[in-house]
Amino acid sequence: MVAAVPAVPPTAGTLRFPAGALVILTGLPGAGKSTLLRRLYGLDGTENAPVAAGGVMVIDSAQSRARWAGRLGWAPKPARTALVFATHVWRIRRALRSGHAVIAHNRGCGPVVLRGFAWLARRSGVPFHLLLLDATVEAALAGQRARGRVVPPRTFAAHRRRWAALVTRARAGLHAPAVGALVLDRAAADLLVSVHFDGTAP
Repeated sequence: MVAAVPAVPPTAGTLRFPAGALVILTGLPGAGKSTLLRRLYGLDGTENAPVAAGGVMVIDSAQSRARWAGRLGWAPKPARTALVFATHVWRIRRALRSGHAVIAHNRGCGPVVLRGFAWLARRSGVPFHLLLLDATVEAALAGQRARGRVVPPRTFAAHRRRWAALVTRARAGLHAPAVGALVLDRAAADLLVSVHFDGTAP
């Protein structure tokens, strides 16, 4: 089992995961997950489908949201959210079944969601790792305002409770249902240059 560490050493600049792994990048809404994926993989934020980059499938939930943009105005918001999430998960599953390593954004960090990703990884015979982007509440709220989508206070409070529990467990070396977890603060994330899937782990 891989030990969790608080952040990537500032001089490292590179993360390594096992070949073929599923890595879920999660954090508070507005923490900068999509921004990090765009910087690392040259995305421009207009994609509506997963992007293959160097043998890795990069899957942002924003891609699924863009896929359905303008098509579901008749549906209530909970139904739209559920369909976008289902599309996102289906895309992750399809990429794993095709043999790609996958790095995927996911906003939800509750235990049910994470167990679902662990199940997908087991079904595909690959390790499941968590990459936790730990931004302050103030930074996350600023990120929400900057992108023009602010999470309602009650929903954000629930995210904060789940996130605090997850980060506490990861820093204590309790990674389940993942086989490994790495916590990045925003400063460490800013120093990150590349992510490799080459058979080793952080």
